Order: sequence, then structure tokens, then C-alpha cells
Amino acid sequence: MGHREDLLEGAKRCLLAKGFLRTTARDIVKESGANLASIGYHYGSKDALLAQAYIEMVEGMSETFEGGGELRGEPGSLERFAEVWANIISTMRDPGSMWRLSMEIVAMGDQLPEVREHLARAQRGGARGIVTLFHGGHEDDVPEERVDTLGYFYLTLMMGLMAQWTFDPKSAPEAGRLAEGLRQVIEAATRT
Repeated sequence: MGHREDLLEGAKRCLLAKGFLRTTARDIVKESGANLASIGYHYGSKDALLAQAYIEMVEGMSETFEGGGELRGEPGSLERFAEVWANIISTMRDPGSMWRLSMEIVAMGDQLPEVREHLARAQRGGARGIVTLFHGGHEDDVPEERVDTLGYFYLTLMMGLMAQWTFDPKSAPEAGRLAEGLRQVIEAATRT
């Protein structure tokens, strides 16, 4: 690996160990074996590097979200809804879960404006990708209107789950409870 990749991998390890606020440029350099100037050269700033590291960590979860490529439920079905949420929730169980980093950015984002800006830009891509998890298809084919509605609907559910699993994992909902809640919403909305 070159310095760029070493820095990225070192930043990922630092994020998991210390979070956004407590990770320093020197921590990343020590963890990566690169030099301090290489952060600015390759990423522009420590915060830009941390944001990129976090985005790559989230993107790396996609195989887990997809159940290793073995989603069985029909796209758009309640079964698929429960299956995908079960896969996502499985990544939230660990007390050292990377999802606590999302809670840190929500709570402390005003202290990390550059990180928040990078993550906000990446969020649209996440909204697009999550639509395909639940409804099938390819990201390139997801219309902007579906990103704005379904994509952000699912991201909002995910943020709520992250908060619950971070704050009180003993009472955080499992995928079956989420699917049952959605079924009840659909039932109530379709009554005449």
C-alpha cells in the first residue's frame, strides 16, 4: 500500500478506537506509519480523511446488508423489509459498533463542520443505494424522486435504529417488530 491507502486504513482504526473528536492527525500518522504532511497532500485535511474513512467503512457494510448477496425476500415485500433490517441490525449489536460514530457526528457535528459537510454529501448516495437493497434494481436506475422519498425514509429509519441501539440496545426493536409496525401502517392506510 502507498501512503494514501495507509492513511485511510490508519484513520479507520483510529475512528473505531477513538471516534471523530478524539482522533488527532498524529494518531493517524502513528497508526498508519505515514508522515504528517501526507495527510494534507493526499486528503487536504485530517477531517476530510476521517470523513472518507467513515464513508468507506459504511460502504464496506453493504455485503452484510445484502446478506452476502443472498437476499431471499421479493423486492419491495415485507419479507425483504424484515430481512434487510435484520442484516443491518446485526451490525449494530456490538458495543464497539462503527454506528456509534454516526451518533457522534449527529451530537457533535457542529464541532466538526468539515466532516459533517463531507458526510452530508455522501448521504445522497447512501439514500440511493439503500433503495436498491429493499426494492432491487441498480443504483443508476433509481430516479431522484425515489431517492428523495424512499431513500430518505429508509435513512431516517436507520438513524433512529442507530440511536436506539446505541442508547438502549436491550429495548431496541428487532427487524420483525419493524416489519410488523410497517404492516400495521399499511393496513391502517388502506382501510376504506
